[in-house]
Amino acid sequence: MEINLDQTINSGQVFLWKKTGDTWYGVDGQNVFAASQTKAESLEGDRIDFFRKNDNLEKILKDISKDLTIKSAVKKFSGLRLLRQDPFQCYISFIVSSNSSIQNIRSSLYRICEKFGKKTTFRGTKFHLFPEPKRLARASNEELSSCGLGYRVPFVKKAATSVTENEIDFDFLKKSDYQTAKDALLGVFGIGNKVADCILLFSLDKLESFPLDRWILRSLQNYYPGRFSFDGKTLTDKKYQALHSELVQYFGKYAGYSQQFLFKMIRDENQKKWL
Repeated sequence: MEINLDQTINSGQVFLWKKTGDTWYGVDGQNVFAASQTKAESLEGDRIDFFRKNDNLEKILKDISKDLTIKSAVKKFSGLRLLRQDPFQCYISFIVSSNSSIQNIRSSLYRICEKFGKKTTFRGTKFHLFPEPKRLARASNEELSSCGLGYRVPFVKKAATSVTENEIDFDFLKKSDYQTAKDALLGVFGIGNKVADCILLFSLDKLESFPLDRWILRSLQNYYPGRFSFDGKTLTDKKYQALHSELVQYFGKYAGYSQQFLFKMIRDENQKKWL
């Protein structure tokens, strides 16, 4: 089963990607990728299997296809895949994403890279890599504010500091079970349930993670009226956890793939912009 890069990159998982001709160029931590439908190259090699080529897609898609809605989404977006991102970049990206649009998230992250990231050249093009935790941790509030972060400035600074002080250890979180890893992330100032679930799904191999934002809640109301215990009101922590458990029980251990198909489908139906 072949990946469709347009569907995958334009699905809300990543932000630091641009398309030139038929090639997508993206920054992932201290690496840069250049990928087309026929070839993928990277500055530092693909040590983490960024495109998750080793996932058993046939098994996963069969497992999540519980109903006609998901079957239809899988058919429509058959090349949509989850990505395995650099954990620190993913962590900061989704803290920045809180209550923001994809275009604004992207703009802020590019400014962060330009201001704090190392410069490099790949395939004749200059890039700014994502800053390392220690560089972001020592940034001043004024420097961070100039990146368009608004009220998220202290969140980003504290998140970076949590990594430099070993309060957050991504290698440990990858090896941990879902709930242990999530509890650790929820202990970081500025991280709530949805942001934690995005980090877990997109960088820490927790495929049962099912991020719940307003688009996913809308998809549940539209495609599964009355199926799940969501009354259309604001999700408290308790309600979020209960709904998440219901969704994982329904979709199974690869529920995160289901979430991505629903997210892609509902936003495309509403003609929302991607990258």
